[in-house]
Amino acid sequence: MVLLWQQCCLSARRGDNGQVDSRGGRGGTGGGVNLPVLRGHNDALVLDLLRGAGPAGLGRGDLAARTGLTPQAVSKIAARLRDEGLVADAGREASTGGKPRTLLRLVPEARYAVGLHLDRDELTAVRVDLAGRVVADGRVPLDFGAGPEAVVEEAVRAVARVCGDRPLLGVGVAAPGPLDWRTGVLGRVTGFPEWEGFPLREVLEGRLGVPVRVDKDTNAGVAFGGAASGETVAYVHVGTGLGAGLRLAGSGEVYRGRRSAAGEFGHQVLQLDGPACRCGGRGCAEVLCLDAVAGGRLEEAARIVGEAAANLVALLDVDRVVLGGRVVAAAPGVFLAGVREVLGARAFVGGAVGVGLAEGGVAEGAAELVLGPLFGRGE
Repeated sequence: MVLLWQQCCLSARRGDNGQVDSRGGRGGTGGGVNLPVLRGHNDALVLDLLRGAGPAGLGRGDLAARTGLTPQAVSKIAARLRDEGLVADAGREASTGGKPRTLLRLVPEARYAVGLHLDRDELTAVRVDLAGRVVADGRVPLDFGAGPEAVVEEAVRAVARVCGDRPLLGVGVAAPGPLDWRTGVLGRVTGFPEWEGFPLREVLEGRLGVPVRVDKDTNAGVAFGGAASGETVAYVHVGTGLGAGLRLAGSGEVYRGRRSAAGEFGHQVLQLDGPACRCGGRGCAEVLCLDAVAGGRLEEAARIVGEAAANLVALLDVDRVVLGGRVVAAAPGVFLAGVREVLGARAFVGGAVGVGLAEGGVAEGAAELVLGPLFGRGE
């Protein structure tokens, strides 16, 4: 199963006939075909369609038509996925005169992903099935400043609590940034210098024995649903800090930047020579917003978030802003109204952008970092 997960993390491109061409070209001769990559990509296409179909399932003919694969190829893929326990029969199609065909469905309980949100003062853990449903969750206090060893111990215990001995595909971890999402090594986390250079992914993989994905909490937030491929979406997180994640139009992928440094939304300066921020700057959006929250001035905090979001919208032509985090969850109406008002007043071309609430939490997004590649989404 780990092999399948690794295969699905790789990418391939389609040729004009709808089949996968692992050379990255459009058919023709020359160059070898990486068959494991090809197989993993095609498996992901089928699994994604079955995930979307739900319990009703799909027939092999529908799967062939929608993927561009031959019926014979779909049958081989179905047999392989059945052997893995990932798909099962879902009954038979209604007869149209011939022999009714067997429908296939995803088996949601065949594997699970665990998502962890390592906040500065709280650890949230969720267990998610292959259909994307949260089937177990839990929260415990966490002192991120206690250092890597103490936090890793809490993370390992959290995985055991929500998953037990169930079949585990992998663990996704959302942590404060900056960090390198490729290696899972943390950078100079604001206020927590002891974390710099800590290989969180490598350590957790060694302790848990399953694949681990690590990303910034804001990137995990924007990775969780709600973004159409034609939209550029900014997820704005207001919790113990202030940050943002970006999904770009077209690819629908999370934008992290070459140095994994994108999304340091809270450290844009809104007030020259303003109050000192823990990042070392002054007048950052984060310190202004959190000060207003601490003082119970939520409408002011919402306007500050709106001003910072308006800068991002103007810079990147963002289509939609999605709000999340525990502070927003405690007063969603206040933040929706405040951010919408500011964005409406600062609209440039085409009117104000859409503003909404996140569909799920950061921990769910962390689990999706693991599930996505199995279904052909994400890196």
